[in-house]
Amino acid sequence: MRIIAGKLGGRIFESPGGHRTHPMSDKVRGGLFNALGDVTGLTVLDAFAGSGALSFEAVSRGAKHCIAIEADRRAYQSIVKNIDALELKAQIQAVNAYCASWSGRHQRETFDILLMDPPYDNLQINDMEKLVRHLKPDGIMVVSWPGKLDRVELTALEVVSSKNYGDAQLVFYRPIG
Repeated sequence: MRIIAGKLGGRIFESPGGHRTHPMSDKVRGGLFNALGDVTGLTVLDAFAGSGALSFEAVSRGAKHCIAIEADRRAYQSIVKNIDALELKAQIQAVNAYCASWSGRHQRETFDILLMDPPYDNLQINDMEKLVRHLKPDGIMVVSWPGKLDRVELTALEVVSSKNYGDAQLVFYRPIG
């Protein structure tokens, strides 16, 4: 896999392999960050991080700090290895945990951007509901969702836009109020 743009654009990183993660394609990842615009100085929570690609892309494009949460041990180890190889220890913290467990232990942490890319065979809507509390009042949450399914409605959030890429869609949410 490769980082698309920013200071690390073109750099290659390893994917964990196996069937437990579904790496977001370059096309969808590029569309996500083009829609987000300038992320310079922002904080990012990369839930269900898989390969860590979203964290790497965010930092490459100027995000200040990312936390990449991944429950699968093999995928987590791949993220840690890539953080070292890309020299991103100061900007990305990898966490090997279930998202809901991490959320329960870090209830007061908030982020400018929440990126949710759950496994398509286990969409974990209840966990996404818990993670909403980590979104700053003026923040944005983006969910990668199977293209063939209706987008999920999440408590206290409103859909501001969505983009369909065939087998995947991105749904953008903002806090209500």
